[in-house]
Amino acid sequence: MKFYIQTLGCKVNAVESDSISALLIEEGYTLTDKPEKADVILLNSCTVTASGDKRMFHALKKLRHSAPDAVIVLTGCYVQAFPEDASHIPDADIVTGTKNRSQIPLLLQEYFQNPHKISAVGSYISGDAFEILPQGTDSAHTRAFLKIQDGCNRFCTYCIIPYARGRCRSRPLESIQKQAQQLRKEGFQEIVLCGINLACWGQENHMTLADAVQAVQGAQFPRVRLGSLEPDGLTESVLERLAGILELCPQFHISVQSGCDKTLKAMHRHYTTAEYLTLLQNLRKYFPDCAITTDIMTGFPDETESDFSQTLEFVKECRFSQMHIFRYSQRAGTPACDYPNQVPESVKKERADRLKIIADDMQADFLKNCIGKKYPILFERERGNGFHMGHAPNYALVRVPIQEHDEDWRNTIRMVKVTEIRENQLFGIVEDVS
Repeated sequence: MKFYIQTLGCKVNAVESDSISALLIEEGYTLTDKPEKADVILLNSCTVTASGDKRMFHALKKLRHSAPDAVIVLTGCYVQAFPEDASHIPDADIVTGTKNRSQIPLLLQEYFQNPHKISAVGSYISGDAFEILPQGTDSAHTRAFLKIQDGCNRFCTYCIIPYARGRCRSRPLESIQKQAQQLRKEGFQEIVLCGINLACWGQENHMTLADAVQAVQGAQFPRVRLGSLEPDGLTESVLERLAGILELCPQFHISVQSGCDKTLKAMHRHYTTAEYLTLLQNLRKYFPDCAITTDIMTGFPDETESDFSQTLEFVKECRFSQMHIFRYSQRAGTPACDYPNQVPESVKKERADRLKIIADDMQADFLKNCIGKKYPILFERERGNGFHMGHAPNYALVRVPIQEHDEDWRNTIRMVKVTEIRENQLFGIVEDVS
């Protein structure tokens, strides 16, 4: 039988979809890239925002239209957060959440033996273990993503994820080591460690993220990169240990959400602006010239113009290389959804536009700082525009002109000197091959 899988949402969802694919392939299913040819269709949902829910419902209807006779499995965060609502979705034959994904082949077997609506959403409880699934990989990629953490204990007032993912759970060190070694044998040059709240990896076992990164070292990846991080958990002692791992890429995505302490407190974030600045100072102490990127929100309930002005000044002080700016949206099931003084959409947009001006200036400064420097570039793809393209350790994208007799550079690391910026893009020349 053939199956098709579609993923909505974050990188962790994409990693999990690869694992679900691996599970089904182990059971004899064949992956297809055309939903109309599939006997089974899986939709891995995201529920971070209400607009994400709308995209899910639209995708479901489109998939059902493409394959009216296929068995459709709806899984992911939406189902886990809203199991009762999910169980009544007519276009889904099987609904199952983020827990016990290894049961999906068995749920399909049950359905084929006796076709009926199946709702199988397990509840998370304290002490749940990290679910280890087969490692699905995509040979078209040059970096491998290894999920080492799941769940979140933070309960930010705007966020539904703790309800969709349960409490923090960490992948055991032995499993991290084993899987990293296998991925290196498959030829990947870079490994990215990812999770829902990656910085809290190991806390339930009195370990830190540095232990997980050190566990990967034995696989001898030229590069180890960290996925998105929350500020808490990144103590100076952890950063000092991480700095001793030469393979670790000096690029850190650390969410800030707001530059106003009043707003951070209302969001139930676990730091102040002063503590966040100290973290950035420590990062730059141990990783000079590192790239620091972030997520920031405009229009959280009761955010005044004065509050937002504090955020504007704060981000200038942070000197981010890139900012992901988004507008607050009400997420049913979270406390902030019912807060008074909701900010009008027009104000959210206007504030986001003002932030973007600052973000663009900071990104330009970051790119200018790369000029004249040499980086080992991991080349990932070539396009018809005549350039080899790849990323530096700081995740700057660099283009090198393709010469007439060049071989395929994909999945090779070459030393490149950055020579110029054109239209906010870096260009360079190869100086050495490693």
